[in-house]
Amino acid sequence: MALGGPALLAASVLPGTAAQPRIENSTPKSLKIVCVGGHPDDPESGCAGTLARYAEAGHTITVIYLTRGERGISGKSNEEAATIRSAECEAACKIMGAKAVFAGQIDGSTEMSKSRVEELAKLISAENPDILFTHWPIDTHMDHQIAGELAYRAYLSLPRKPQLYYFEVNTGSQSQGFKPDVYVDITPMLEKKKAALFAHRSQDGEGIWRQHHEMIASFRGREAGVAAAEAFVQLHRENRASRLPGI
Repeated sequence: MALGGPALLAASVLPGTAAQPRIENSTPKSLKIVCVGGHPDDPESGCAGTLARYAEAGHTITVIYLTRGERGISGKSNEEAATIRSAECEAACKIMGAKAVFAGQIDGSTEMSKSRVEELAKLISAENPDILFTHWPIDTHMDHQIAGELAYRAYLSLPRKPQLYYFEVNTGSQSQGFKPDVYVDITPMLEKKKAALFAHRSQDGEGIWRQHHEMIASFRGREAGVAAAEAFVQLHRENRASRLPGI
């Protein structure tokens, strides 16, 4: 994909009007992208298509997993589950064109504290991102909430602040009150998004796709006027750009 190709769809900024997404041209600048997710498979669920688009356009992608999904496999110890699910993360990131980093918290026992913010801020700062993706913090899963809030607090501490975008996961059953203002056409990357989810075999990634994200991708695509899309809420909406840079 050429760096200058059209890609990102932005909702209308005029209140009271029907959303009329428009295609914007992208910038040729080489970008650094960081995505913070609570568990293995969360970034893949929320924005694998977008991350894959960035990677294919030549940008640098880092996925920071807050936990290794230690409590996510019935009958396995935390250590056994972490080993299996970390390998699944690596496989998924290879598909997306990303690097996997692990923040060291424990599935189901994530913490929100000053020291945890500092830990995450160091990981994010080391990548010096232009764009930061993370969980929409109004979510039924506490680990998702904490991931989103930690990423936000870390963002506030960064001397050079990236653009911050929130993604959705399992909207309705998990993400609550999510009203996107930015859409990315992931039609060209739909198979990569599916493959990244399918890499999480211990979590039945194929079932997750069929039950949740196939419908979400189609619905967001209808909103944006394309076959399949991922949707985001941008922080500081009063100062928002009309598009994600770089795609």
